[in-house]
Amino acid sequence: MDKKVRFGVVGTNKITDWFLAGAKEDMRFELSAICSRTQARADEFAAKYGVEHTFSSVDAMASSDVIDAVYIATPNCTHSDIAITCMNHGKHVLCEKPMASNAREVKQMIEAAKKNHVTLMEAMIATMNPNFMKVRELLPQLGTIRRYFASYCQYSSRYDKFKEGIVLNAFNPTLSNGSMMDIGVYTIYPLIVLFGKPKEINAQGVVLSSGVDGQGVVNLLYDGMNATVLYSKIANSYLPTEIEGEDGNLLLDEIHAIRKVTYIPRPAAMSGRGPKAVPQDMSVVAIHDDYYYEVAEFINLIEEGKLESEINSHAVSLATIEVIDEVRKQLGVVFPADDFA
Repeated sequence: MDKKVRFGVVGTNKITDWFLAGAKEDMRFELSAICSRTQARADEFAAKYGVEHTFSSVDAMASSDVIDAVYIATPNCTHSDIAITCMNHGKHVLCEKPMASNAREVKQMIEAAKKNHVTLMEAMIATMNPNFMKVRELLPQLGTIRRYFASYCQYSSRYDKFKEGIVLNAFNPTLSNGSMMDIGVYTIYPLIVLFGKPKEINAQGVVLSSGVDGQGVVNLLYDGMNATVLYSKIANSYLPTEIEGEDGNLLLDEIHAIRKVTYIPRPAAMSGRGPKAVPQDMSVVAIHDDYYYEVAEFINLIEEGKLESEINSHAVSLATIEVIDEVRKQLGVVFPADDFA
């Protein structure tokens, strides 16, 4: 494909700004249209980026001939409707994580992608990271994997407002939000990519007065392996992620944006009195912005006529949201989007 892929973006927030900063590093990317809830906001955002076409209606943008693909960065509760509308108009869709409110919606999105023969991919930057690719490459050196541990706990600036009685988007169940949906997904998604869907799930957490989870811990059981993930928007943690094998370990600095990968071979068993294992820095220096890699993958798929990524696949997106659905069920977190009777 010699021509550029013309993108429309739905959602005019800081995430979109971050996305566009990375996207511009791929010469095949062209920002062609902006869609926002109000025409004034769409025009304002378009002016910042020098974009000619603006819309306040998703259907109008999706039915236009000025875009080939859409990037969705709106509240979680709107993802499926926007994505399906765009795909029904023949547009490829790159949708921010989490893919949708629940597994029912994700299944509908996948069906729409197949029916319309368009590319659909979840915009999960963590698994497009070059250092995540390095982790996948190094896994065989660990021997039999026995444990995966990941932590992403980041105190939200919006939590201060929450404690004042002001419920902003991050803690609003109407928008299908909460700690697991916002940042806990970063601990689950890579786990599914690496090891598939678990056999058992056990979750505990703190549910806030608005009805969403503020934090949680999830234990997941695999054949011969355990996984534990910690996530929070009401406290910080500085714990690294670790993958433990019988022959060695991998330490990852931050699961959501891996910068450093350390391999530690298993030392000889000498009751702790032998020589210590020597950690080896196996990190890859990323030459692009974090968001570049997901854009490049998505455009590659479009050019190759593929409906899904081999890494951020439809199956991974579905399995991830199924795990999240079960975590929410155990914690008692319910979204209006779950009511489809």
